[in-house]
Amino acid sequence: MNVKNGDERVVIFIDGSNLYHILKGLFLERKPNDFNFEKFVRYLANNRKLLGTYYYNVPLDIMHDSNSYMKQQKFFEKLKRIPQFNFVLCRMLKRKIDGKIIYEAKEDDIHLAVDMVKLAYTDAYDTAILVSSDGDFVPAIQAVKEKGKNVENIGFENKFSYHLQQESDKFLKMKKEVVKQFFV
Repeated sequence: MNVKNGDERVVIFIDGSNLYHILKGLFLERKPNDFNFEKFVRYLANNRKLLGTYYYNVPLDIMHDSNSYMKQQKFFEKLKRIPQFNFVLCRMLKRKIDGKIIYEAKEDDIHLAVDMVKLAYTDAYDTAILVSSDGDFVPAIQAVKEKGKNVENIGFENKFSYHLQQESDKFLKMKKEVVKQFFV
């Protein structure tokens, strides 16, 4: 793709649950909810034309832990106030396995993949920036690239996907020292 840096249109896709667990693993002493997403997406856009950010996550179960649920809702409200930040709430599946209640995020990965491909096919961006270490996104990356779009993958020193790294046009493995600047 031959686009000047300032004219390049980018859209950022964030796998919220994946990022939450990565940040929690990197910074045991910090609350992932104190992460400054607005500053983070500006950093990723890097003087390119940021058309929007799509953030995918699932709500916690209020009946299981109302305190955590309320903290998460407050965090979600903070995200919704960021300009051009599209918040996509998916669903949490509650299942009982061997007498234990298990919670699984559902639909978040598929929503992200479909949006990334759909927006590529409607020429909504030149470059997709995928913030995830989940190798399941490889087919979506391939579809986006078939449409002539670039894909950048953001991984982290404590977790990244070799397969995403190989399929993406550009890969950035963020070090803890760099990520630290995005905490309030």
